[in-house]
Amino acid sequence: MTRRKLVFGVVGVVIIGAAAVLYSTIRPSGPAFIDPADQSLVMQGKAIYANNCAACHGESLQGQPNWRERMSNGRLPAPPHDKSGHTWHHPDAMLVDMVRNGLVPGKTAPPGYVSDMPAYRDILSDQEIIAVLTYIKSTWPPKVLEAQKEVTLQQQN
Repeated sequence: MTRRKLVFGVVGVVIIGAAAVLYSTIRPSGPAFIDPADQSLVMQGKAIYANNCAACHGESLQGQPNWRERMSNGRLPAPPHDKSGHTWHHPDAMLVDMVRNGLVPGKTAPPGYVSDMPAYRDILSDQEIIAVLTYIKSTWPPKVLEAQKEVTLQQQN
């Protein structure tokens, strides 16, 4: 009888483990909405932004000058990530994808578009990317943050 209980216990643990693995592979990754209320994540993101993003997007998230005008190579300068830019027009999943994979023509950029935006998938973890976006979003005024949240939640439906 004791051996039978042991076998059932082991089988139960295996089934629970398999279910946990299956759940983690089918559920969407990342949060439903990146909420800038977590101040420790904001501070982590601020440091990561300073080391990886500020050189192009500006220390104050202001972007490069004339960011809407194409340069001589046909590319656009880095846009601002403050309220004056268009970052907040995109849902969180797209923002994560843009940072992780760079701007991909036909997916996160217009078809045929070439960008100077590098992919950070081999440099930053997904958690670090979320921290950077949390920091960026923490600088937006409430109306802009609410509009971006609505875009994010609509994209999920």
